[in-house]
Amino acid sequence: MSSETATASCFCGAVKYEFALKDIKDTHLCNCSDCRKISASMFATNFCLLDDEITWLSGKDKLTRWGQSATIASGNTMTNSFCSVCGTILNRQSSGFPGANFLRVGTVDDIKLHDEILKPGVEQFTTTRVAWYHGVDGVKKAEGQFPFGK
Repeated sequence: MSSETATASCFCGAVKYEFALKDIKDTHLCNCSDCRKISASMFATNFCLLDDEITWLSGKDKLTRWGQSATIASGNTMTNSFCSVCGTILNRQSSGFPGANFLRVGTVDDIKLHDEILKPGVEQFTTTRVAWYHGVDGVKKAEGQFPFGK
């Protein structure tokens, strides 16, 4: 990893990828019910890259994918990629945004990047945010999904 690139990996280390920091399209915190369920938390923090901006270093063959559209307000299918060894969710892909990957900030190996480059720029689905969490200070807010790449 250099100051221009970063790596991300699952909990057990079986799956690892690299990306250029300049390629990050946006960063967001999502309060939607799907992100809550799939992450087993009250929200998920994500960043976006295109397919060709991800270099798989190991374990791409260890990814298990599962998708559905029943709970997606837009009707798009969201496909989730998990490490088949440890179960870590690495990303989500929407049929509404072909080629885009919504990757989990928590998988990025350099924790300093979580506070800097990967800090959410948008908080979305604020209407379904849990009452005890008051949101991210100083970022754009959206009641629903914020337009990708804006």
